Amino acid sequence: MLRKFKISVDGKEYLVEMEELTASSQPVAQATAVQPPSQPLPDIKEEPAAVPQEPVQAAASRMEPEHVMASPMPGTILKLFVAIGDTVKVNQPLMILEAMKMENEIVAPQDGKITDIFVNLGQTVDAGTKLIGIG
Repeated sequence: MLRKFKISVDGKEYLVEMEELTASSQPVAQATAVQPPSQPLPDIKEEPAAVPQEPVQAAASRMEPEHVMASPMPGTILKLFVAIGDTVKVNQPLMILEAMKMENEIVAPQDGKITDIFVNLGQTVDAGTKLIGIG
């Protein structure tokens, strides 16, 4: 499945297309080694863990979602553009996930209806955390 992300680097926006690979798919090319930076990276101070909260919109739907979207990376939920019951189209923006000071637009992988929202605004999520159910 091809997914699109909008990435902002030094004030310039780039549209990046990424293909989601499954266990049965073959990689397109081998990864190449990346040279280490010429200067040492600054120390990063770890933020205290956020207290888990109940989702803003509880998973109250009776039907099972066809697709549950998981977070592609760790980050913080900055914006939610949809609510339970909303109808969405493929590649429609659903939320903004901030990761490493970059705002990543999470888009719908398919047409459907929002059946569940598993996260809150301001919530910190790990890679693989359930975000939204689409049915």
